[in-house]
Amino acid sequence: MLYMFFANGFEEVEAIAALDVIRRAKIEIKSVGINDKIITGSHGISIVCDMMAADISDFGNVDGIILPGGMPGTTNLFENDTVHEVIDFCSANNKLLCAICAAPLILGRKDLLAGKKAVCFPGFEDELKGASVSDEFVCTDGNVITAKGMGSAVNFGIEIVAYFKGREFADTLKSTLQCS
Repeated sequence: MLYMFFANGFEEVEAIAALDVIRRAKIEIKSVGINDKIITGSHGISIVCDMMAADISDFGNVDGIILPGGMPGTTNLFENDTVHEVIDFCSANNKLLCAICAAPLILGRKDLLAGKKAVCFPGFEDELKGASVSDEFVCTDGNVITAKGMGSAVNFGIEIVAYFKGREFADTLKSTLQCS
């Protein structure tokens, strides 16, 4: 099970586009509101999450975590204890860690990008402690997938799909989406 965490101030396209791509691939994923089931993005668009962070009691079914960016969404995610607990579980168990836009700073602040190739929204590079900062729009390095921002959201989702279902499946799915 993948968990995508939502905090007030999240970047809507980054979250929804990636979530949609992952669900099209029939990968099990839950949208998780950190404080409520209804979360409002940075541009005033609200979504109803599948569950709340407080509902996660067992990490045994966690295959990975996805952190959408946006401000103050990224800051709000960073301040949530459950987000940290799931990140720590994923890191300790070599599960997937994904972050887009400003959200890779959370992984950087937790020293999880050292020696990894990573990318983020321009201006947050100093937060990617120990990473080899790339100029790509989406980077995959082992169990870490990062992306620059809204314009790379579909390809971010495609990379997550490729991680679980392979490159050929992901490329076939991508071709049906009419994106570059």
